[in-house]
Amino acid sequence: MSLDTRLRSAPSLAAEHPARYALAIGRLFLGWIFLWAFIDKLFGLGKGTETGWLSGTSPSKGFLSHTDGPFKDVFHSMAGQVWVDALFMFGLGGLGVALILGIALRLAAIGGTILMFMLWAASLWPDTNPFMDMHWIYAAMLIALALTDAGTTLGFGRAWARLPIVRSSTLLR
Repeated sequence: MSLDTRLRSAPSLAAEHPARYALAIGRLFLGWIFLWAFIDKLFGLGKGTETGWLSGTSPSKGFLSHTDGPFKDVFHSMAGQVWVDALFMFGLGGLGVALILGIALRLAAIGGTILMFMLWAASLWPDTNPFMDMHWIYAAMLIALALTDAGTTLGFGRAWARLPIVRSSTLLR
């Protein structure tokens, strides 16, 4: 009995199919959105954040302390907490790096979907639609990228999948 577990491509997306490039480019674009948010909140580059986390500014306090909606008390109590700031920043940075490199997309999809749900819940109700906003679109894209192994095109997904620790845990794929 062989212990060799060969990687096979996703059945719906053959290796030569041009859609894989569209997904890879979408992965890179979405990765840059998350990585840029992380960099701006870390350094306070003035593109959305005036002062950064490194200068002592809480990346969660401004947003969470002004939330409204059914969960406002929960989010107000979380605003500015060190653990919330750390989870938020590491989530943004981790998502950005994973998506740009094309690695750990399953873990990124799970964590990113949880982050998107939390951000959506904190901003209830969306201004332009009673339910749908960009958070759900980002979550759907994260899930689609993970399910199609989109990190193998224009990314390090194939090499990542060959690592022994990744081969032993499908969650890390």
